[in-house]
Order: sequence, then structure tokens, then C-alpha cells
Amino acid sequence: MTAVDFSLFYFANDNCSLDANRYDLLLSGAKFADTHDFTAVWTPERHFHPFGGIYPNPAVTGAAIAAVTDRIGIRAGSVVSPLHHPLRVAEEWSVVDNLSGGRAGISLASGWHATDFVLRPENYENRRQVVLDNVEQIRALWRGEPQSFVDGAGNTAEVRIFPPPVQRELPIWVTSAGGVETFRNAGRIRAGLLTHLLGQDLDDLADKIAQYRAEAGDAAHVVLMVHAFLGDDEDEVREVVREPMSAYLRSSINLLLGSQLPGAKRIDPAKLRESEVDFLVQRSFDRYYDDGGLLGTVPKALEVVERARAIGVDEIACLIDFGIDTKQVLAGLDHLNELRLLARKP
Repeated sequence: MTAVDFSLFYFANDNCSLDANRYDLLLSGAKFADTHDFTAVWTPERHFHPFGGIYPNPAVTGAAIAAVTDRIGIRAGSVVSPLHHPLRVAEEWSVVDNLSGGRAGISLASGWHATDFVLRPENYENRRQVVLDNVEQIRALWRGEPQSFVDGAGNTAEVRIFPPPVQRELPIWVTSAGGVETFRNAGRIRAGLLTHLLGQDLDDLADKIAQYRAEAGDAAHVVLMVHAFLGDDEDEVREVVREPMSAYLRSSINLLLGSQLPGAKRIDPAKLRESEVDFLVQRSFDRYYDDGGLLGTVPKALEVVERARAIGVDEIACLIDFGIDTKQVLAGLDHLNELRLLARKP
């Protein structure tokens, strides 16, 4: 059975307090990952909300990571492609590719929150199809092929991107929150797949990954994002994780309840009583801690890794910035690296 790769993933809940070291964990974690043979560092795109709000542009954070690392992959997890022209995506990430010596990669997401689409309101309704269309245009632009677009005078212009990238092909994933059709579509266009455990568990994922792999063939690459913090003592880790993880889940309540999955029952969080929100957060915390992340000790986390490997996960992206003190998180990376080494053994 093939080894599982490990990467770091960032999606912080920013409380908007004045903090001169807001990006310290990002850069320090990236340096650790770079020198300890992790596969990649992922940063997201998020707008207009404290949840993930310190990451409005993954190309900018990717450029910063490129400046302080030498080997590690630098990836967007994700570019919300319906908010951008494909030319802009290809240009920005070509710069990152040049700054990093050919280490760029992106996952493309359709977006989920209507407010984000103040940037491109015309793309909201058909956002999932826009992602698929953009993949092929970005790939062609990356290869240096001219593409035709309408210019400011209403004429058709053929344009190429500059600077030319280092890599001949741009590694591309498609992000899915759990919709099986997105899994299938990612396979049909021979892209990688990035997913997570919000609203789904490993048992749910098994069949979806099988359907994705049936379409993708030898192009298949599955990345699973999970929350991660490891230590020596199970009880101590649980108490360290409980408050920040609960606050993180509370902040993401719109994600938990306002799912865009086809057929999902939608609940307006504003109509819930505080006691109901507390109950949902506690239930979510218990599930995540017990079975939805790399939380606790290394032996416990290794069981999760083995289950993920068994259903076809190629890479685990460890989300580390969910509210624990930066010094504690950085100290805990040694345990995460221990897990990475154990998971690579046959």
C-alpha cells in the first residue's frame, strides 16, 4: 500500500484584533514543513468574514511562503475561481511558480457564500460549471497557448500570460465539500481532488473517492484536509483543543448549517437559540475529536491515517491554525512529523 503524504493547511479564524504577528504561524510552520520533508503548504481564499478572513488571496500568501522556503510545494486551497478571470489566476500563479522555482499548484473551488460574489455576482448561479470551464482555460494559458477574449473595445483579442511559468503543467485540484457530482467532475477533467470532513465522515468518503478514481484513472490524487494537533497525553490535548476548536466551529456555523450540497436541508443559524448552537458545537467537537481529525496522541492519529489510506486518500493536509496558541502549535509540529514518518512505513 502506498505511503500517505503530509502537508500543512491554513484557514484561521481571525478575531480581527490588532496583532503584529498575524502571519507568524503561517511562515514559521512553512519553514518547519520545508525542512522536515512535508509535501506542501496550502492557503485558502476567503472574503468578508473573520472565518478565514486573513487569507483573501492565496497567491499573495503563496509568494510569501516562496520567499522563506526552498523545497516545499506551494498551493492554493483554494482559489474561488468564479470570482476571478482565468487570465488573472494563471498570471498570479505563474509569478508564484517563478518565485518558488516551479513549486506552485492550485485547487479550484466554486465558492459557497453569496456575499463573496459581490466580486462577480454574474457567476454565482452557475459557479460549479464556471470552475470546470476555467480549469481548461487556465491549463491552456499555463502552457503558453493563446486564448481569445473580448477586449475593452468589444473586439476579440488573443492573449498569452506573462511571465511564462517554470512548470510545463500546473498541478490542479478541484475542491469538493462533499457533493458526489463534484467528485465525478474532478475525475472527468483529470484533476486532483481536495476535500474535508465538514458534513461527511470517512465512511461517506469511501464511495465518493471510488467514483472519483473510476473517472480520473492514473491522474487521481486525493487530498483530505483535517484539523491537527498532537501531544503526549490524550486528556491534556483534549483540554488544549476544546476551547479553540469549539470557537472555530462556532465561527464556521454558516458552513455547518448553510451547506450548498444538493438536497441538503438548510437551517438559518440566526433562527437558532444559543442553547441549540451550543449543542451543535459540542456535538461537532466530539465528532471531530474522536473521529474527524488528527487530534490527541500519535497512536490515535495513526489509526485515522490508516483509515484514510485504506479508502484512497493520497495526502493529508493538516489544518493547524484553528485557534491554539502559536507557540503550542509550533511545538506540536514535532509530533506531527513523528506521525508523518510512521505513516510512511510499509
